Amino acid sequence: MEKSYLRLLENNARWAAERLDMDPDYFKRLANQQKPEFLWVGCSDSRVPANEITGTDPGEIFVHRNIANMVVHTDLNFLSVLQYAVDVLHVKHIIVCGHYNCGGVFAAMGNSDTGLVNKWLRNIKEVYEKHHAELEKMEDMRARANRLVELNVVEQVRNLAKTSIVQKAWLNRSLKIHGWVYGLDNGRVHDLNVMMHEIDDLEPIFRYDNL
Repeated sequence: MEKSYLRLLENNARWAAERLDMDPDYFKRLANQQKPEFLWVGCSDSRVPANEITGTDPGEIFVHRNIANMVVHTDLNFLSVLQYAVDVLHVKHIIVCGHYNCGGVFAAMGNSDTGLVNKWLRNIKEVYEKHHAELEKMEDMRARANRLVELNVVEQVRNLAKTSIVQKAWLNRSLKIHGWVYGLDNGRVHDLNVMMHEIDDLEPIFRYDNL
């Protein structure tokens, strides 16, 4: 019988013991509070773990992950995470982090039927269509896909700003939204410099005036 999963339990026991050796009160403190400054909206890809690539400990980043790091206005799962992070945890920064060589983005660029995933990838296809003039000038498909990864992150940053949750927060406090891309080939994060931090950054049609 395949028991590779047991390695995960063994690793966990070893990790917990190491933590206690370094700090006997580590888990007591972690259990009593959660005060992260950051909400991470990342891809579900197993090669992009938020804590590892940012060198942060458990409790420092509140995390939501889905295929291709999307912010979809009908996704109640994501919106619930967003509201909790913003209204309860009072995070100061929201980071949308995509990654180069993203399988979801590659799939969205094609025309293959992927079943239920079609409906999710349609959101990325719409980003492609919005920027098709730029993208279709690029003959190298990998370069085109990586540029779509960047453009998709920018669009998701803007989608966050379009939510009433973020706009309500902006009325009362500082909340910054950042767009990053992670490189699988070098382990480095690239800041796209698309930060949004106030409602004036958003087109008027998307602004709520009765919050």
